[in-house]
Amino acid sequence: MTCYIHSVIAFVIIVLIILNSALLGPGPGRYALPPTVGYINHDLTKPSSPAYSFHSRMSSTMVSVDSSPGPRYHVDSKMTRFGRVGTPSYSMLGRNKRANKLFQTPGPGAYSPEKAPPLNGQRRPPSYTIGSRTRYRAVDFVPAPNRYTLPHLLGSQVPHKASSASYSMSSRRHVGAPSEDLAMTPGPGHYNSTDPSVYLQRQPSFSMQSRTPRPSNAASIPGPGTHSPEKVLAHLPRPPSFTLGIRHSEFVTPLVVHVSD
Repeated sequence: MTCYIHSVIAFVIIVLIILNSALLGPGPGRYALPPTVGYINHDLTKPSSPAYSFHSRMSSTMVSVDSSPGPRYHVDSKMTRFGRVGTPSYSMLGRNKRANKLFQTPGPGAYSPEKAPPLNGQRRPPSYTIGSRTRYRAVDFVPAPNRYTLPHLLGSQVPHKASSASYSMSSRRHVGAPSEDLAMTPGPGHYNSTDPSVYLQRQPSFSMQSRTPRPSNAASIPGPGTHSPEKVLAHLPRPPSFTLGIRHSEFVTPLVVHVSD
């Protein structure tokens, strides 16, 4: 009896859904309006632009029927019905090959007028040349100027020249010298001076400590980058947030679960 009641309830729900959908009518996607793009089935209430189509490729037999060329002529923009208009243009050809048998006229650089002999009473400046080294004569025993040695003029050993007073430095004497201390008197460096911190106000002193050991992995402390304070919203006002649910259809049959008594 219970199963029959549940079946009747499910049937009634389905009938109500169908009646409800019939009352609501179809959705916007059920309407098929004529397109406004193209030429076929165009909307009559909308103006349409002219439409064109591409014809298929003509067959090769058309060449024998019509052999005139298409629009492939290229007319230069400088060509008019009165002739060519524009500034004169020039081009450079390649160099012609020289004929070995023909006479080649020398250029201006081939002449050397400075080497020509004087003509018509022309005056030329004197010219000189540097010859090779001459050999020494075996009969000439006269020494050259660099063979003479003149006495030097430094010091007191020049007999025929006046010289200034000269001095010399001897070695250090040990007897009778100032360095000899017969009284054995101590110098200033033998006395021990008292530290000024003993009888004066002592200045602050500092020391440099050694390097501290690096912490091990067991004592690793998170850095500032591991924290995310922007994610903490427990004590701050939070803006509204939204989520997208699951799409449902009104034509889907509801789930009817059989419940035992």
